[in-house]
Amino acid sequence: MALATNKVEAFNGFSQWIGFCNGGVITDNDPVEQEKTAKVNALLTLAVIFHNALDIAEIVRQLQEEGQTIDPEDLAHISPHLTEHIRRFGEYSTHELGLEPEAYDPHLDVDFSSLRGDGPPAPDGYGQAA
Repeated sequence: MALATNKVEAFNGFSQWIGFCNGGVITDNDPVEQEKTAKVNALLTLAVIFHNALDIAEIVRQLQEEGQTIDPEDLAHISPHLTEHIRRFGEYSTHELGLEPEAYDPHLDVDFSSLRGDGPPAPDGYGQAA
């Protein structure tokens, strides 16, 4: 129970950090506008978490290509609630908006079954977390 509580608290703290405008306080009394503000903040929070997860996966792949062995226990302690690289008040470039990204490959060559308490991994990598 405590682990789940910690994860929720970490998400809420990260979401509050993302929603820095007006000190994170919703200043509108209109319930529709309050709901919009909360949903936009949630969407932005999840987008940053997804971007961080993609960056983490790319780093894991690079380490594996360099011959490093990736321990699933180490990955279990990495949080996608990273903020150091985000420039909330910095300069942003929009010239890349028209570029189409490469297709996302969700497969990581890491066996997470020991963390889940499962038996041996399923054939062809099915059931492995990305």
